[in-house]
Amino acid sequence: MAGSLTPRQGLLAAALTATAGFVDGLAFIHLGGYFVSFMSGNSTRAGADLATGDPLGWAKAMGLVLSFVVGVVASALAVHVRSARSARPEPSGPRSTAVWVSLGFVLLAAVLSLVPGLGPAVPPAVAAGMGAVNGTFTRGGEVTVGLTYMTGTLVKTGQHLALALTGGNRVVWLRYLALWAAIAIGSVAGAVAYRAWGLGALWAAVGLLGILAVVLDVGHRRAVVP
Repeated sequence: MAGSLTPRQGLLAAALTATAGFVDGLAFIHLGGYFVSFMSGNSTRAGADLATGDPLGWAKAMGLVLSFVVGVVASALAVHVRSARSARPEPSGPRSTAVWVSLGFVLLAAVLSLVPGLGPAVPPAVAAGMGAVNGTFTRGGEVTVGLTYMTGTLVKTGQHLALALTGGNRVVWLRYLALWAAIAIGSVAGAVAYRAWGLGALWAAVGLLGILAVVLDVGHRRAVVP
């Protein structure tokens, strides 16, 4: 849960969430109203497209949902394989493996954007990357902090704000609110970047994910040093 994260983990979660917002903002404009990280929105859009007689729109939305799930599966399998093969298992906490998998998908998308005729493959690759990044905070194979879906985060914000108003912890709600703010700010940045550079803005997401993956790996190596 976001409320139990250390300050360092909270910053990591906010950075990853902002990255998800960034690519979602640029993809929303590029796709004309579809998402690469917000699958509730795509599910609603798919239903609306089907009801209004737009099977191509339905297929686009459902294709993104499927790609997202593929990324989740790829991330979970990669984390499992690394843990099974490593003599020094990845410490509990954020999973750098999930960030590396996410980086791989987003890097693939950025490369595909440079190849004429392969543009339609870019959004599914990004969606897979956003699915993969949700494996960063897991415990026992279950996600503990959802990085790309904010409805639950806003519910937690409201619940903990109510607790604060009735004598409970006064600051936990702010941690959840910070995650929502991160994706909101990231989406603004992504939309602005897309207007300036088009799909070339994906390279900014590649750079940020690369930095975060390296920082996580360095932190893990230090954690296992006797």
